[in-house]
Amino acid sequence: MNTVVVIVGGGWAGCAAAAAAAQAGADVVLLEKSNLLLGTGLVGGIMDNNGRFTAARELAAMGAGYLFEVIDQVTIHRRVDFPGHFHASLYDVNRVEAAVRRALADLGVHVMFESRAVDVEKDGERISRLVLSDGQRVPAHCFVDATGTAGPQGNCARVSGGCVMCALRCPAFGPRTSISGKAGAREMSGSLFEAMSGSCELQKKSLAPWLARNLEERGALVIPIPRYMPRDDRSAPKACQQYALPEFYDNIVLLDTGQVKLMAPFFPMDRLRAIPGFESALYHDPYAGGRGNSIRFTVITPHDLSMKVTGVDNLFCAGEKAGLMVGHTEAICTGTLAGHNAVRKAVGKELLILPSSIACGDLLACIERSLGSPSGLLNKYTFAGGAYYSRMYDSGLYTTDIRRISQRVKDAGLAGIFSRRLL
Repeated sequence: MNTVVVIVGGGWAGCAAAAAAAQAGADVVLLEKSNLLLGTGLVGGIMDNNGRFTAARELAAMGAGYLFEVIDQVTIHRRVDFPGHFHASLYDVNRVEAAVRRALADLGVHVMFESRAVDVEKDGERISRLVLSDGQRVPAHCFVDATGTAGPQGNCARVSGGCVMCALRCPAFGPRTSISGKAGAREMSGSLFEAMSGSCELQKKSLAPWLARNLEERGALVIPIPRYMPRDDRSAPKACQQYALPEFYDNIVLLDTGQVKLMAPFFPMDRLRAIPGFESALYHDPYAGGRGNSIRFTVITPHDLSMKVTGVDNLFCAGEKAGLMVGHTEAICTGTLAGHNAVRKAVGKELLILPSSIACGDLLACIERSLGSPSGLLNKYTFAGGAYYSRMYDSGLYTTDIRRISQRVKDAGLAGIFSRRLL
């Protein structure tokens, strides 16, 4: 029997895990409960801002540049600056899912859509197979939990006052189920670290033509909010703390991601339409974006630096399940390591741990330390801002010098490691 790795959850972390496991030589099955890949990546679109540039080039130097190459094919703006963020790239949210779907197929990944894992069957401390909502059982040698932390609508209703019908579409495809929790991992949950998604999206065609043209030309716009207009989201707990800057409260910050990314958790419709250029504005995601947003970080899965879940012998985790980290690049980082190590575990090789001499390894070490500290649970960690980006900057880990980044990876003995077949 060939070595089989099953990944649960088709967001950026799950797709990265699938790509890494396939590159390592495993037969890969990716289970996605909806009919689309990428999850919140369907409405994300921001890459390369601040330290994410460094981390993405580290991953490419380690042989995990596959998804970044796919993203580059659908990127519509490069080297965009907006408040607190520099040299960002913005990908087209309308085209990225189909591009990623084709790329995974080219790697031989078998994606099972509308396949919701709801339980596990175990043999001691090992998972033997997953149980799907239709009763089907899916066996594998190793598994990756990339089920995310957002929703279902019960959580959103409890925290924000109502399901806002976000990109995850829980009412249509069913609630998120934590595979780690089903396998017996002692997961952390609580209001201490729950937070609201930090941005929403408008339909580009609903803006005044002059405003849409200006945004497409520049990639980003900063529009002052009238002084008389109150803002309800100042007290909202933002998942994306890198955007919790005064500029994002005092202005409407727009990014062109194919649709129009509005860098606020929500903005009341009547107030938005009172601003010139927004008279006919309509939300693209979430549909109730005038009221609230999806709630994330409802659960954290205990794990070690190899991404192996504590207490389960053949289960790894990735993405937001792995700690209080925010962003597509961060998800790709954890997913790549989890998928690669799932194959290493299956074939009896020593698990890989990324050293703190590179930003990807340093971030994972910081997150692990944060999970043991009450104060650490108050922060979100990202290459793009907040406390961790400050750490990157102060320590010299942040750089836009690609040769320096490649040399750092080479010095760590990690050049091309994720592109090597393990079987």
